[in-house]
Amino acid sequence: MANDTVGMNMSRRGSLGAIFGAALSAETLKAAPIAPKDPLKITKLETFLVKPRWLFLKIHTNAGITGLGEPITEGRALTCQQAVKEIEPYLIGKDPRAVVQHWQAIYRHAFYRGGPILTSALSGIDMALWDIKGKALGVPVYELLGGPTRNRVRVYAHASANNPERIKAALAQGFTAFKTGPARRRKFPHYVETPSEVGYAGEVFAAFRKLVGDNVDIGVDFHGAVSPAHAKMLIKVLEPYTPMFIEEPCQAQNHDVMAEIARSTHLPIATGERVFTKWGFREVLEKKAATILQPDLCHAGGITEVRLIAGMAEAYYASVAPHNPLGPISLAAGVQIAASIPNFLIQEQVSLGEGYIKTPFRVRQGYLDLPTAPGLGVELDDNAMADKLGHDWTNQQSYDEEDGSVVDW
Repeated sequence: MANDTVGMNMSRRGSLGAIFGAALSAETLKAAPIAPKDPLKITKLETFLVKPRWLFLKIHTNAGITGLGEPITEGRALTCQQAVKEIEPYLIGKDPRAVVQHWQAIYRHAFYRGGPILTSALSGIDMALWDIKGKALGVPVYELLGGPTRNRVRVYAHASANNPERIKAALAQGFTAFKTGPARRRKFPHYVETPSEVGYAGEVFAAFRKLVGDNVDIGVDFHGAVSPAHAKMLIKVLEPYTPMFIEEPCQAQNHDVMAEIARSTHLPIATGERVFTKWGFREVLEKKAATILQPDLCHAGGITEVRLIAGMAEAYYASVAPHNPLGPISLAAGVQIAASIPNFLIQEQVSLGEGYIKTPFRVRQGYLDLPTAPGLGVELDDNAMADKLGHDWTNQQSYDEEDGSVVDW
């Protein structure tokens, strides 16, 4: 997309109405599948399990327009599927274009608000409603959020220093950033590790840094699986090699402890995959527990909510790096957010959509081009997905190898 187009959209956002809906030209509306005042109603919600561990949602309408979403909590796919089914009676017969109104109704009428299951179900529904709205108007979702703030979206790959061939392949594919975990010889770390184990983590990361050089970014994900005491020791040995960020250095529920860790290092702290809605992220920001927020579009409240979380983060000079270990619909939603916020950092991905969507994403020099198709910009490839339907994926059940106690993974 040309820079003058970006500038045009940026000037367009000067009006109050551009906060959650950019002005659409007469030519755009004329080319849209249906007119803004034409009747549009939801007729059915369809969910299906997709390998390796995903749940896809398709919302159908009377106009033949469908919307896609991913309403999933990892390891609880059937529970989320049932949650969507319980929300379906509210949506049937309603106009899908009132996206924010539906978000409020689904969230607040539950009485017991939030939690990973209900918020994940709502997140997937929200994605699908935005997809329908964009398709109905003939524009990408980011145009409805004020127009593009950038012309491409940076992404990172997952890799380990113990797999140099994977790193080299990702570099050849075009990636310029990675995420890895702290290296360890024990399957699960102890509360306080020996100097040997701490030193090993530093040595392996140093080898990773040497392999990719100083022009490549590397984030380190502790996965909330180490103690605060151990986290501080690991961070100290990693500091000389300048990781891009330290993710979930402790269990994400305790923002006070994470804030203490953040104060003990100059490295950016990142968190958010297990934080839900603007109310959860408010505490992270107020306590200065992290400067990189990682809301997951499938868990934190969908496009509607993550756009608001990004605005809150901007007020605290924090950046947003959407979390996504899931499928291409989630990635497509993250790209729409990345394209529409000023404080985007980088987007996580584990699948560019090969074998799932008709036009998979493509990495070029570490970036994805902005989609130009309406809605989320992706279509499922039913033929390619035929052998990927159904799964029984469950979370790991992890125990310490030496004493049998329960440990995080």
